[in-house]
Amino acid sequence: MQRLASHLPSGLRMFMGALVFAGVGLSLSGCAGFGGAEEAPPPRPVVQQPPIAVQPPPKKTTAEPTARESGGFYMPKQMEGRSLVRVALLLPFNSSRADVRALSNSLYNAAQLALFEFNNPNILLMPKATGGSAIGAQTAATEAVKEGADLIIGPLFAEEVSAVAPVAHGANVPVVAFSTDMTVAGNGVYLLSFLPSADVSRIVDFASLKGINNFAALFPENDYGARVRAAFEKAVADHGAHIATVATYPANGLGMNGPVQQLANYGARHGALLAKRSELKKTNDAQGLKEIEKQDTIGDVSFQAVFLPEGGARLRALAPLLPYYDVDPRKVKFLGTGLWDDPSLQTEPSLEGGWYPAPPPEAHAQFVARYARVYGSTPPRIVSLAYDAVSLAVALSSKPEGERFTAQSLTEPDGFAGVDGIFRFLPDGRTERGLAILEMHGSGPVVVDPAPASFSVPPSL
Repeated sequence: MQRLASHLPSGLRMFMGALVFAGVGLSLSGCAGFGGAEEAPPPRPVVQQPPIAVQPPPKKTTAEPTARESGGFYMPKQMEGRSLVRVALLLPFNSSRADVRALSNSLYNAAQLALFEFNNPNILLMPKATGGSAIGAQTAATEAVKEGADLIIGPLFAEEVSAVAPVAHGANVPVVAFSTDMTVAGNGVYLLSFLPSADVSRIVDFASLKGINNFAALFPENDYGARVRAAFEKAVADHGAHIATVATYPANGLGMNGPVQQLANYGARHGALLAKRSELKKTNDAQGLKEIEKQDTIGDVSFQAVFLPEGGARLRALAPLLPYYDVDPRKVKFLGTGLWDDPSLQTEPSLEGGWYPAPPPEAHAQFVARYARVYGSTPPRIVSLAYDAVSLAVALSSKPEGERFTAQSLTEPDGFAGVDGIFRFLPDGRTERGLAILEMHGSGPVVVDPAPASFSVPPSL
């Protein structure tokens, strides 16, 4: 991990070149097992545990940070005699959902890869299973604190982060979590994630610079859609631009046709076409009829760009409906978020030429290549967060004890550079990133506005 101010020793600075590994198995003496066992859990597979019973959420506490006794801290036999920096990794390895378990494995693999590449023998990685629940996360955090965690990485979900926060705060242990819900940030919790608000601000800023001042948007009817909508409305207002029309659709992806039809003002525009044809028939204007025979509507939409904060299969279902209802992507710019940073979307013709924000792709591509070389598979997009989190921990561990993971160190204004570009934590726990703007093409995305190489202005709060 590279401090942009270059204050760290060169040996700990992030290197971006691909590394060649002799095999797919990593033997890391700096990894503790789940719950404190000496052997590191294998990257794959994770044994499914029985479903966790639903329990009331843990009570929040307001305990002030206290000093901890180090006598009972976890110390693997093979690491005895070292001055360890203990980093807990809280993930739902034992979730009842197979997809969550698979993602947890991939995040753990990336964390191990960072630990291996930076090769600091004094870092002890302590994975803890949260079950994907608040009570499970609280229990895991309590164990991690008792075992001497200096830093907690994770958990994944907002309710887990909320449960971990008071435990960590009471022990004066900072948390670097992966949730995108900004309401759980602050008071020692930092979100190393791709925040929707940052994506929205970046794409609206770029579109405005390109002369777009009339926007439309389609939002899913869920918490994510509500958060993105609020950020979008603020960003457009901040640029003195205008939102011409907005529609929402069910989060399950069903019932998209009606909202798209509404957004496109299809009924009125199609009605105008029928009226025009009737008029031309009355006047026997064969030439006029021929000119509009292949049209389905008359008149342009009232916006220059449409914002689609969606991804995956739902975006592949949503995007083609716009040209179907005569929103021409050759005339109207389609805009997205980081959810568009998905190779499977490149084959969707209606997204051709669309713009979206994403980390600079070069370093991430190198990370993916190294991960695939070691583990034999392509990681999910967000897995790089675990790599950068552990790299950050390694970098800051070079500081003297008591200065490593302080608020001052974590909120260094110059920020850090990782495989997802530059980033810095703000005092309120949010993450500010240097994002590029990419243009979607079937042959692969093209960078149309590079990511900044440094933070040249004070943090924006």
